[in-house]
Amino acid sequence: MWRKFTADRIYPVSSAPVSQSVLIADSEGRIMAIEPLSNHDPASVEHFRGALVPGFVNTHCHLELSHMKGLVDTGTGLIPFITDVVTKRNFPAEVIAEAIQRAEQEMLEGGIVAVGDISNTSDTFFVKAQGRLRYYTFVETFDFLQDAGAEKAINDWKPIYEAAPTDHGSQKALVPHAPYSVSPTLFKKIAEANAGRQVTVSIHNQETPDENELFLYGRGGFYAFYDRFGFDLSHFEPIGQTSIHFALKYLDPEQRTLFVHNTLTTADDIRAAHAWSPNVFWATCPNANLYIENRLPKYRYFLDTGARLTLGTDSLTSNWQLSLLEEMKTIARYQSYVPFEDLLRWATLNGAQALGFDDTLGSFDAGKKPGILLLEGLTPDYRLTTSTTVRRLL
Repeated sequence: MWRKFTADRIYPVSSAPVSQSVLIADSEGRIMAIEPLSNHDPASVEHFRGALVPGFVNTHCHLELSHMKGLVDTGTGLIPFITDVVTKRNFPAEVIAEAIQRAEQEMLEGGIVAVGDISNTSDTFFVKAQGRLRYYTFVETFDFLQDAGAEKAINDWKPIYEAAPTDHGSQKALVPHAPYSVSPTLFKKIAEANAGRQVTVSIHNQETPDENELFLYGRGGFYAFYDRFGFDLSHFEPIGQTSIHFALKYLDPEQRTLFVHNTLTTADDIRAAHAWSPNVFWATCPNANLYIENRLPKYRYFLDTGARLTLGTDSLTSNWQLSLLEEMKTIARYQSYVPFEDLLRWATLNGAQALGFDDTLGSFDAGKKPGILLLEGLTPDYRLTTSTTVRRLL
C-alpha cells in the first residue's frame, strides 16, 4: 500500500524544492515519485503544514559516552575536556548500556536515520546490531605520537573492529583519532588495514589552538597533557604548518575522508585538502564546539571554497542533546548568512554521501528509503526559528 504526503513545501534535496506536490512512498518507506498535487484525489493524500525533508544523517557521534551527560564542565577548552573524559568515563556496564539505549531513542525521535559513530570500545554494538539506525562504526586508534606504540595500538583495537556489526546496511572502518594523537607509523598501519576496499576515514581536526600550535611551533598545552599521562613528546618536530597538513601526509586520498570539528580550519587549509583529494568531507558539530571551546568554525570559508559540509552532534558528554535540528538552529542563530537549503543538505545528502550511505539515504530520489520528516514552525520564507520542530512521518 502506498502513502501520499503533501505539505507547504517538499525538499527532495537533490533537486529544487517544490510546492503543490505529492511525495509518494510504499509501505516500506521507499520513495516512488514526487508528482503534482493536482494529479491526485485530495482524499487520498495526507496533508501537513510545514516542510517535508529526508531523514537526518548524524556524521559524528560518540554514542558510547552517553552516560557522561552533564559530568564535564562547559567552556574549559579541549585539553581539560579530554582529560575529564579519560579520567571519568568508567562506569558500571549496565549504566553505560542504559544511557546508550536512551541516546539512540533520542536520535530516532529527532529524525536521525544514520550515524557515523566513534567507538573506542564495543559498548554500543548491542544497539547497533538491532538495526534501528544505520551505523558507520569508526573504530578509533591512537598511540599519542609514539611510533613504538603503533603495533600495540593496532592489536588492541583489532578485536573491537572485528566485532563491530555490519548487518542492516551498516559499515565499519579503522580510523585515526587526530593528528596530535597518531604517529606516522600508526597512520600507515591504519591505511594498510583499510586498503583494498572503499571506506570512510574519520579524523578529528583543528578543534583547539593548541593543536595548530603543536604542529606550527612545537609548543602549547599538549606537552603538559601528554606528560601527565606518561608520554614523552621531546622527539616531536613541528612541521611549520597547521595540523591538517600532517594528516594529509599519511591519509589515503583514494578513501572518503571526513574531517571532524574544523573549528580553526582556514580557507587555505580547506583548499589544501581539496587539492589533495576530491573525496573530502567536513563534519561540523557546532553545539559541541560551543560546549568545549566557546567558538564556532567560520562557515563562510567552507561556503566560499565549495566544501561539502556535514553535521554531527558529538556525544552527550559535549552536548545538551543529540539533535541535528538543534545543530542547524545553532548555525542559523550565530551565522545566519548560511542558507536554510545548505543547512538541510549538510544534514541529509552530504552526510549520506560522506558515509557512503547515499544509495538509500539523504534525498527523495525514487528508490531510496531515506525516512520522511516534517519540519514545523518555519518562517513564511522557510527559515529556521527557535520554535521549529521535527516530526517523523515515516
